Amino acid sequence: MFHEVVDAPGEYTPEELYELYVAELVAAIESHGVEEIAERAGVEMGTLRALLDGEEPELTLEEGASILAVLADTPDAETIATLSRDALLMGMTTAVLDVEAVESGVGGQLEAREIQSKVEGRFPMTLREFALLHQFIESKK
Repeated sequence: MFHEVVDAPGEYTPEELYELYVAELVAAIESHGVEEIAERAGVEMGTLRALLDGEEPELTLEEGASILAVLADTPDAETIATLSRDALLMGMTTAVLDVEAVESGVGGQLEAREIQSKVEGRFPMTLREFALLHQFIESKK
């Protein structure tokens, strides 16, 4: 799960954290192959190949979770995405942050209502947005 990829995610930059998430996805693709991941995760082969080639295709948290779910001993994609979003909510609670504080902390890159909707799973969240939010929230704990 993305929130468990590294210890102390608040000590990284959002970009470094995103790169660590991508490295996990690339490792999964390399271990199972593009075709198997595409079939089982439902992610386009072009997107998977782009990841392997070091490109940065825009992935949602759910697509990333679908890729990780192919690995042995991992929950299904929906559970991975839900647990990752829940980690953000729990982090906000622990750090005593509301969505306005998070909006301010991420330099207004996301609006408070967007943050709330994405963390609650009502709107899609990109993996890059997850890294941004995860890093900031964890840095305030």
